[in-house]
Amino acid sequence: MKNLLRLIFTLFPVLVFAQTPTIIQKPITWNAEREQLSLEYLKNRHGILQENAYIHPTMVVVHWTANNSVQATFNTFNPVLLPGRPELTKASTLNVSSQYVIDRDGTIYQFLPDTVFARHTIGLNYCAIGIENIGGDKYPLTAAQLKANEALIRQLKSKYPIDFVIGHHEYKTFRNTTYWKETDPNYITLKSDPGDVFMVKLRKKLADLKLSSL
Repeated sequence: MKNLLRLIFTLFPVLVFAQTPTIIQKPITWNAEREQLSLEYLKNRHGILQENAYIHPTMVVVHWTANNSVQATFNTFNPVLLPGRPELTKASTLNVSSQYVIDRDGTIYQFLPDTVFARHTIGLNYCAIGIENIGGDKYPLTAAQLKANEALIRQLKSKYPIDFVIGHHEYKTFRNTTYWKETDPNYITLKSDPGDVFMVKLRKKLADLKLSSL
């Protein structure tokens, strides 16, 4: 029996130790106005005409919040209309958001359902689930967040045909591919989150899933 268990641990370590992560529901406002603005974004920015603001996830984009608080992030994402940020309002007044936020202790919060549209990555919102991590240059992401990102992405991969996991700072590598859907070629913003160091560690943890960064 011991030899059998040892063989199982050796051949299937991910299956043996994988656990479904605990996810705390903390929904931001989703109403008729937010859905209408999302549908307009899909049409005007991605060239996609739909009756409902849903996505077919094939990608996960990992971010950081540049703050140190889940509640501050909730307060930022919860309004339907984007407050300020002229570099973004020129494209749409729809506020930014993401499906998930991970606190510094690894606690996972879900702000929107997986398949509901969120504005978080230019050119890729129509197919990407966003994961925000509390932190930034002043607050480097933690080992607990790394573990939580791994667990969450494994769960998402088990539910959807996820082919790509990228950092927000890597999104422009998709510009010359068929995945990129942005009607204005000049609509680009500079991003540094979550950085190469974190993504190298995360990809190492997820290596067995053979996810691409293009």
